[in-house]
Amino acid sequence: MPQTISDNDSVVLTDEKGNKFIILIENKIQKIKGLGVYNPGDLIGKSYYEEITIGNRKFTVVEPSISDKIEAMERKAQIILPKDGMFILYHCNIKSGDKVIEAGIGSGALTILIANFIQPKGKVISYDKRDDHIKVAKKNLIRAGLSEFVEIKNGDVTAKIQEKDADSVIFDIPNPEDAIKSGYSALKLGGYLAVYTPTINQFERAVREMRNYGFGEIKTLETIQREMVVGPRGVRPSFNTLGHTGYITFDRRLI
Repeated sequence: MPQTISDNDSVVLTDEKGNKFIILIENKIQKIKGLGVYNPGDLIGKSYYEEITIGNRKFTVVEPSISDKIEAMERKAQIILPKDGMFILYHCNIKSGDKVIEAGIGSGALTILIANFIQPKGKVISYDKRDDHIKVAKKNLIRAGLSEFVEIKNGDVTAKIQEKDADSVIFDIPNPEDAIKSGYSALKLGGYLAVYTPTINQFERAVREMRNYGFGEIKTLETIQREMVVGPRGVRPSFNTLGHTGYITFDRRLI
């Protein structure tokens, strides 16, 4: 029997065109971007995968997966896409119970992905210098039901990272080379560093700086994702290939 919806649940409404809207169930009228004025409390007691009508539009109420939470989130800044985010999780060995430091938070896509994997006893500490990014990321984390596993700080990681003994440190900032020293100090022995950069010059500068510290397994990779389309006359690659989005440099603190 389908699970019923309760107060403070996160749900996704998906329409006939595949558009998704993630909302937090609160018994109060809200203005929801793309939906209009609606009281999500009206869904309390209904079952997941039930069809509802809002205005003249029909939606299916879906229990959100991690991909739903990221696809339906509000975007303020360019996000690290799931193809790169999952790559980071794999190479940094991120798992339940880990303490992960990231900078910057942007819209919170990578934060949501990491929080989903480190729960229920892990913690993400996310630094960003922009209040507008922090505001949107907080909203996305609350809607995703993962805010309790994340601590957000307005701070500059190139100056200092307060935490120590982190399992992983992840940088998505314009000048990662300036944060390598503080990242190294924040990592535990055997901890992982990941640096996400859109350009070659950025990761080249980061790698040169990493070589000054106790990193001995430096490698830079990129991922390319291509969907296959099955049509009536055969199969072909999608025209919307996710090609280059960024370079990701990984290493582990060995000394």
